[in-house]
Amino acid sequence: MGRDGRGVKPASKSSIEISFVYEGTRCRERIPLPPTAANLKKAENHRAAILYEISRGTFDYAQVFPNSKRAAESSFKGQSIETVAAYFERWLEIKKTQVAASTGRDYRQIIFSLVIPKFGKKRLPELKRADIKEWLASIDNQRTKKITNKRLKNIQSCMRSALQEAVDDEILDTNPLAGYTFTRNEPPRDDDHADPLDAEEQAAVIAHARDPQIANLFQFAFWTGLRTSELIALNWDDIDWKRGVVRVRKAMTKAAKGAVETTKTAAGRRDVKLLAPAMDALIAQKQHTYLAGEAIFHSPGWRGRGAGRWKDDHHIYDAWRSTLKRAKVRYRNPYQTRHTYASMMLSAGERELWVANQMGHADTTSIRRNYGRWIPAADPEAGGKAVEKFAKTVLSQSCLSDGKSTEM
Repeated sequence: MGRDGRGVKPASKSSIEISFVYEGTRCRERIPLPPTAANLKKAENHRAAILYEISRGTFDYAQVFPNSKRAAESSFKGQSIETVAAYFERWLEIKKTQVAASTGRDYRQIIFSLVIPKFGKKRLPELKRADIKEWLASIDNQRTKKITNKRLKNIQSCMRSALQEAVDDEILDTNPLAGYTFTRNEPPRDDDHADPLDAEEQAAVIAHARDPQIANLFQFAFWTGLRTSELIALNWDDIDWKRGVVRVRKAMTKAAKGAVETTKTAAGRRDVKLLAPAMDALIAQKQHTYLAGEAIFHSPGWRGRGAGRWKDDHHIYDAWRSTLKRAKVRYRNPYQTRHTYASMMLSAGERELWVANQMGHADTTSIRRNYGRWIPAADPEAGGKAVEKFAKTVLSQSCLSDGKSTEM
């Protein structure tokens, strides 16, 4: 190690050797100074500065030792000295202009609350899959609320996207999360998150709304399955009266701070059929907002809020909570209006793909996962046609085969 284990030692009459570990490799470099006591002390201070830069991820081998053969090696040459914290912050600033505000908010929470506290001081090339995997496996130990596989996938999706752009920009050679997702074995959920309102509860909610506009809003929500962020973004010109559909193209979330955004996914851009109860709610709402020609649903102006378009989806929570209390209906969050729609459609035997399209899902995977218990059991006669067409031949051939076996 050199002078009393301090990483410096005389190399010749005119030079001092400094040793240190960088990128997992023991490195030795010479400084052209005579090994006097004063110069050895200078060398120690120089080595300490190098170790500090390595710990911060800002060490540039070629700059500190420009004549070193090691600095020219492929393992060191041209590698990014940017830290994980610096890169992810820079990536987020660009990314938030490309995604919905709610997605940008989620990315920010993941990066600043999770990624940077754990890996922020590392140099970007030092971030390895094994490190991420070990961290994800133990992340519950740092939080009081258990993190689900869905949350783990969201964390990895954010990191994977950022790291892939580093590869595309030739900052990294490979993406440590490419083609990989860490998951854990999860026991079945005790409670189904879909907790729809039955017909009596829906009727009570609509009847006990403190204002007709709130009643119209909830009735429309029950019979279209729109998200609250989509409901409050609707304008009257989104209604195609001739075709009997509502064109869903926009959303307003708390993260957007009152701004109108496009739907979160391509599948979310859809035309939803206006069933009779939804159409009735629209017709009833006409007298309140139709002449203004913009927002369909207005907050009636209460609890210190002015009348006009709902500001964001969270503002509906107060109206929903108070209405359920007045109706003496067990509380569930407003998103259950969407689950109510799905459960009604599926229980009535509507096709899964049609329901998925109406709700803005790309396929039926989510429908089957979240609402499987409302999908009617198979037709008792199902399979009969196959039996009629194939069973006679199969069974007759089987009998012939058995007969041959007996003769033998």
